[in-house]
Amino acid sequence: MPIKQTLRKHRKDLLKKKNVLAVGLGYKTKDGLNTGKLSIVCSVEKKLPVSEISKKDLVPAEIEGILTDVVETGKLKALRENRAFPYNDFKKARTDRWRPAPGGVSIGHENITAGTLGCLVKKKGEIFILSNNHVLAASNEGSIGSAILQPGKYDGGSLKDRIATLTEFVEIKWLGGEGCGISKALASAANIAARAAASKSRLQAIRQEEAFNLVDAAIARPIQDESVMNEILDIGIPSGGLNLTPELGLQIQKSGRTTEITQDEVIQIDVTAQVQYGEGKIALFEDQIMAGPMSSPGDSGSIVLDMQKNLVGLLFAGSDQVTILNRIKHVFDLLGLRLL
Repeated sequence: MPIKQTLRKHRKDLLKKKNVLAVGLGYKTKDGLNTGKLSIVCSVEKKLPVSEISKKDLVPAEIEGILTDVVETGKLKALRENRAFPYNDFKKARTDRWRPAPGGVSIGHENITAGTLGCLVKKKGEIFILSNNHVLAASNEGSIGSAILQPGKYDGGSLKDRIATLTEFVEIKWLGGEGCGISKALASAANIAARAAASKSRLQAIRQEEAFNLVDAAIARPIQDESVMNEILDIGIPSGGLNLTPELGLQIQKSGRTTEITQDEVIQIDVTAQVQYGEGKIALFEDQIMAGPMSSPGDSGSIVLDMQKNLVGLLFAGSDQVTILNRIKHVFDLLGLRLL
């Protein structure tokens, strides 16, 4: 069985193991060195001694003859800025008001802190700003037509800095989220009956499907086309690459609000990952790309390119050790976009 099929067959069981946050395909490492052997990689929040792990939670040394590996990544989180106070470990320029605004600068829905303006895209002949759902649509909470600020609110932006209007987003499906309308109606009816009988028990409708996501993405229509520019700060104009299939070891770069220009490489592909969005919200993403540590909070929404400026992915999550990207093809397909 091809390795990708084996991964897909076993990913649910692997993700049920305590501490496993993501599974994907990558090269097995030993003593910190790449062995060049393709393996199923399990990312864990913290790597523990075997003696402290129950038998059912141990990752087997191999699965159907394919090697496995366990790597420590820390908790995987959406990378919108969420610190309590401003900090100055980056140049203020990217958090300033830019007109016209390029990719790589601060932006955000009026009710969130700040993320990164990714790039400009086109849909049905009109220009749009591309970034994450959790940056432009406040993790599904934003209303179509609400204000997008540049810079983001965390960086001093206010309604006088409105640059665009939220136009469309791909809804993020949460693990353990509320059920469909029918199940919610049944639960509501049961709870009314319970109250009438003076019972303290209550029912809650829960979605039982796997709720896989492909992207964390949204677009916003600039109030004026002249207020944005078709360029990514310190990188330039993207060349293309929508049909690019990322390979392990691919050298990549991004321009983001917080860590500015960073470069790394693709370390895992076909990744299925559980990503935390604040307290109590977790979303499961499939067919993602994992890279090394090239981002920090506030870099969400950055476009990731290869060294020839071909689009590779849309940065949305990670930790101190890794960065997670949506495949750019999924982003463009689901929102019906094309490059400017």
